[in-house]
Amino acid sequence: MAIIEEEEEESLLDHLPKTYTKGGLKTMPFIIVNETLEKVASYGLQPNMVIYLMKVYNLEIVTATSLLSMWSALSHGLALLGAFVSDSFLGRFTVVAIGSISSLFGMTILWLTTMVPQLRPSRCDHFEINECDRPTPAQLLVLLFSFGTIALGAGFVRPCSIAFGADQLDNKENPNNKRIMESYFNWYYATIGMSTIVATTLIVYIQDAFGWQIGFGIPAILMFFSVSAFLLGSSMYIKVSASESLFTGFFQVLVAAVRKRNIDLPVNCANYYHQSPESESQALTSSFRCLNKACMIEDPERDINPDGFASNPWSLCSVEQVVSLKSLLRVVPMWSSNIMVQLSLNQFSFATLQTKTMDRHIFSDIEIPAGSFSVFMVITLVMWIAFYDCVLVPIKARYTGQPGGLSPVLRMGIGLVLSAAAMVLSAITECIRRGVAIDQKDPQDSPNISMSAMWFVPQYVLLGLADAFNAIGLVEFLYSELPKSMSSFVVAIFTLGMSVSGFFGSVLVNVVDIVTSYGGGVSWLSSNINNGHLDYYYWLLAFLNVVNFLYFLLIICRYNRHEKEVKEKQCEYSTQRA
Repeated sequence: MAIIEEEEEESLLDHLPKTYTKGGLKTMPFIIVNETLEKVASYGLQPNMVIYLMKVYNLEIVTATSLLSMWSALSHGLALLGAFVSDSFLGRFTVVAIGSISSLFGMTILWLTTMVPQLRPSRCDHFEINECDRPTPAQLLVLLFSFGTIALGAGFVRPCSIAFGADQLDNKENPNNKRIMESYFNWYYATIGMSTIVATTLIVYIQDAFGWQIGFGIPAILMFFSVSAFLLGSSMYIKVSASESLFTGFFQVLVAAVRKRNIDLPVNCANYYHQSPESESQALTSSFRCLNKACMIEDPERDINPDGFASNPWSLCSVEQVVSLKSLLRVVPMWSSNIMVQLSLNQFSFATLQTKTMDRHIFSDIEIPAGSFSVFMVITLVMWIAFYDCVLVPIKARYTGQPGGLSPVLRMGIGLVLSAAAMVLSAITECIRRGVAIDQKDPQDSPNISMSAMWFVPQYVLLGLADAFNAIGLVEFLYSELPKSMSSFVVAIFTLGMSVSGFFGSVLVNVVDIVTSYGGGVSWLSSNINNGHLDYYYWLLAFLNVVNFLYFLLIICRYNRHEKEVKEKQCEYSTQRA
């Protein structure tokens, strides 16, 4: 078997052009090592960060959680900036290099906060955080600057690294090109999964066992090796130059539509619309009808060059550009339903504080770090994907005669239900944990109450399944709904949803804290979680997830009506062309 695989691999490699001096498989170790170490370093900082902010910077739980949500939102939101700068100005190599160096710089500064006493507040041994010294504006500025540079690095590296690797292997002349690309994407995502597991187990364990200086120093050192590996392969890379970005095309459509806002649209006449000579003819639908004006030809001699292109793309766009923007706007409602799932997944800061008060031993000598419980979510996601692809899909194909698995929309709906169920289970588990802690009169900082932290595993399993169903279903839905020219835009759209969930999570935490502590009452999100009511907060999230599911059902009804309209328009357009 191994011999056959080696011969098959050699056959694939033999089709690579012999004249190529750049790119190819020899560049993969540098690129994958760069991305893998960046993931281990950045993800390894997150699980225990809420404890670091509360214990070292003396921040309240609401402030710490809000800050981490904003950090996550910024990291994901800057992915759009990274993609735009890469496509339009600097190219992928330069953007990945800048991002890697930025991450290294930020992690180094964060590491320094553990070693230089002047960069953090004085040590506080009081039980109540409000009795401790607050960080000075200068100390907070250094901390936020480190978070910002790490976020900038993540935003530049993550959307561009996978595409940069694809640039090295994509060779249309190779008959096995598709197989090579599929293998690359599989291995790329496999390394991301392994990186996440290593980060949430090994790095978190080191932080718990050896302290913050070593625990934050190792990610910084790993990031140094990540930068070194990527730059070391510089001479071997294929560096694709920047070109016009999809963002530019979207802005052109909006500007052209505004300029022609007072012009009447033609009635059922496709010849009035500008079709790009480089793309297939497409039909315009009545949805977002005002955008159709952007591709309407007013004066053919003035608006169209002899080569068939628009003389001024800011006054006349192609039908393809308008269709692309309409497609993006059409998937926004379905995309927005994923925000609540991402918000549910991002509650690890509270869960870390909860499990820290509990017995985390598996056996008498093995104790799981409080920040490592999210690994159960990652393991569940990976195991379910493997089971789904290797077992369920073949069984369905055998008994129904139809290839492929469940529809993307159905999987998204299942993910929403599982997300709501996970929040209900989280509320019930916290109610039990809090009751046990109060009955034992247990101070927050004393672990080993008579309740196992393994009670939290089922909710992490449900969250892992929710992510597997909803996130992957959404990505497949976006790929199927958006034009092929926008396929590289899918990751950026999905990442934007994670960013929005981070901002929304930060706002929600602050609103809940202000409302529930109004009049001098104890906040649901008190820094002493035994005095607060995290269970009420989880019930609120469960309610919001149910409302989100009802919103999703309304979207499906609207989506089905639109599908029918698109088919009718395509038939009508084909008749006119004939």
